[in-house]
Amino acid sequence: MSEILDSFKALATGFATTFRHLFRKPITEEYPEYKRPLPERSRARIVLTREPDGNERCVACYLCSAVCPVSCISMQSAEKHDGRRYAKWFRINFGRCIYCGLCEEACPTSAIQLTPDFENCKQDILTLVFEKKDLLADGPGKDKEYNFYKYAGVKTGAGNKGQHIKEKEPVNVRSNLP
Repeated sequence: MSEILDSFKALATGFATTFRHLFRKPITEEYPEYKRPLPERSRARIVLTREPDGNERCVACYLCSAVCPVSCISMQSAEKHDGRRYAKWFRINFGRCIYCGLCEEACPTSAIQLTPDFENCKQDILTLVFEKKDLLADGPGKDKEYNFYKYAGVKTGAGNKGQHIKEKEPVNVRSNLP
């Protein structure tokens, strides 16, 4: 008998909750017209940024594709005549991407950055595969002044070894011998 009373009590509680909310004003946010402000550190669509002088930042080091837990990033490296590496092609499959941000953390050149643009829904899943031309942004993104080749210890048009920012002159190994 107590089980029947408990069942009616649960049913009455549910109906009471429904009746209480029946006469309240709805709190519906009309999505396309009103977009809720996102948290400052939200992660969404990936972009490839450029250096302050306009060159591509990506040096095709494959760190982003190696750290990606779902293997949605692929690329092929190439080298320019001045010794600079670049991504011949770069591809991200946003249908597989989980927006974890590991690729952004692994990138030594700050080329990959995640933007708060989360509206990336398509009817056809094949249109979620973005190529390099779709990913390249016009500006430097969050790191406005950073230029990898001005800090890297490689010989390029930005300077020889030992001439980069915060870099010491190369050591002559023969002079260190006893």
